[in-house]
Amino acid sequence: MKSLLLVTSALAAFAAAPALAQDGPIGSVGVTYGNSEADLGGLSADSDVWAVDGVVAMPAFGEWTVTVAANASQFDDGASDDTSLAGTAHLTTMAGSDLRFGGFLGAADVADETALTAGVEVQKYLSKATLTGVVAYTTADDVDLDVWSVGGDAAFYVTEDLRLNAGVSWMTIDDADVDGFTYGVGAEYVIAKSPFSVTAGLSHSDIEDLDVDTWTVGLRYSFGGGLQARDRAGAALPGSGVMGILGSL
Repeated sequence: MKSLLLVTSALAAFAAAPALAQDGPIGSVGVTYGNSEADLGGLSADSDVWAVDGVVAMPAFGEWTVTVAANASQFDDGASDDTSLAGTAHLTTMAGSDLRFGGFLGAADVADETALTAGVEVQKYLSKATLTGVVAYTTADDVDLDVWSVGGDAAFYVTEDLRLNAGVSWMTIDDADVDGFTYGVGAEYVIAKSPFSVTAGLSHSDIEDLDVDTWTVGLRYSFGGGLQARDRAGAALPGSGVMGILGSL
């Protein structure tokens, strides 16, 4: 838990500087708590998860944008604690005024195993919605794992202070007859026109005989713009790899 608090402090300091600049980068920092319950062949287990994440999108050159995201999570299943660190770097550009596309590279470290991910992504911006699609490839040499995943998400702005979204992703493991689906919903609500918002999410994963149900609640601080401004600036691009598009829920 101490390492998680240190990461939280560092991300908060990182966010404070751009927040002072009128034309600075756009992004957010969030803290979440969640619970996952897994069922495999009638055997069940649950774990609690604390996480802190940060994301920032900034102009690179011309119409190109760089988005950098990082996440630190601590899992507690009652018997042991594990810490996961993950990060992605996105390079995207605009086609016209309402279509963003590009690619990303990511890495995740879980229980001393490192997974690397590469993918392509696209976002379509509508007046009251954002549509997202992702195709990604993830590999982890230490466990001989190669995974393809495809995901889609639709976010709707009920008001400028309320964002609802729903998404689904599919994954398949090469050289193994294993497929899986994840689907879920999420919400974010801005508190009294402040930079702070509350978040909540529900998701379900079905991977062969393994079922996982997860819920999360959290608090988020935004800088440089509000909910829809974050989307349109490229600061709401999804997570990568087998985590699927529901990583932002």
